[in-house]
Amino acid sequence: MQRAGRHGRQPSEGGPMENGVGQEPGTPEPPAAAGPAAPRAPRARPRLVFHTQLAHGSPTGRIEGFTNVKELYAKIAEVFDISPTEILFCTLNTHKVDMQKLLGGQIGLEDFIFAHVRGETKEVEVTKTEDALGLTITDNGAGYAFIKRIKEGSIINRLQTVCVGDSIEAINDHTIVGCRHYEVARMLRELPRAQPFTLRLVQPKKAFDMIGQRTRTGKSPGEGRAASGKETLRLRTQGPAVLEEGPSPSEDEAAQRVDDLLESYMGIRDSELASTMVEAAKGSPSVAQLAQGLDSVLGEFAFPQEFVAEVWAAVCHPKGDNE
Repeated sequence: MQRAGRHGRQPSEGGPMENGVGQEPGTPEPPAAAGPAAPRAPRARPRLVFHTQLAHGSPTGRIEGFTNVKELYAKIAEVFDISPTEILFCTLNTHKVDMQKLLGGQIGLEDFIFAHVRGETKEVEVTKTEDALGLTITDNGAGYAFIKRIKEGSIINRLQTVCVGDSIEAINDHTIVGCRHYEVARMLRELPRAQPFTLRLVQPKKAFDMIGQRTRTGKSPGEGRAASGKETLRLRTQGPAVLEEGPSPSEDEAAQRVDDLLESYMGIRDSELASTMVEAAKGSPSVAQLAQGLDSVLGEFAFPQEFVAEVWAAVCHPKGDNE
């Protein structure tokens, strides 16, 4: 099984040479011609090429030319001759099921991408003895919702067969493939107490050195974000990918606070959604305007008013968190 010997290599191909005149060294340049200078041809933008492997082991592949998560999965699948639907999620710079390294909406230009593919399917019966199951749900942006965190001492925590990284494929034989994480979290919250239900889960395929792991990832600053602090490729749901500077420490902290609120109110974690909400809050002078802005672009979430108020306060008045 091959592993990346060195993560962070970033091969790229530059544009055409400027000043490509076939002139001998030391030969003086001819005098400039009279009149306006001819416009210089624009410099070609370097191609962004990323290294990738299958997390359970594979040769190293190279991918480029994607603008969103679905296209990224399609490129990885093409390299390894698998179906894009085999990919559950990707991590950055580690082959382990590490939710702190989960690929979100941004990829650092030096990041190495590991794709976690479908492994064994399992079914587990759960009895909801409390209102909360102790699950935090996220999704891969391409139709699969999976478990990002298991709360210690919770109902799910007592079921040894359920692990962080497991994709939730069905609830009581009702498939949820294609549902967003907030829809799955809502379905689980609405299940009646004291009535058993069945979860059909798909675990990521494991390498030999990963067998036996049962990771429970706590919350930490910068969770799910590229940690290089340099330029990142930001993947958007609509429109082309954008090359931009990595988030500042204050933006990271604000996004972490909003991500914590998402988990508290909705039982989901989504670093890209949190970043989008931070941007909206910074451009909104009041809670009412933030509510209008979120409703126009994220109306399907149906955020409650008190949640929007806490988001605005967390971004615009962060000191209030400690009062």
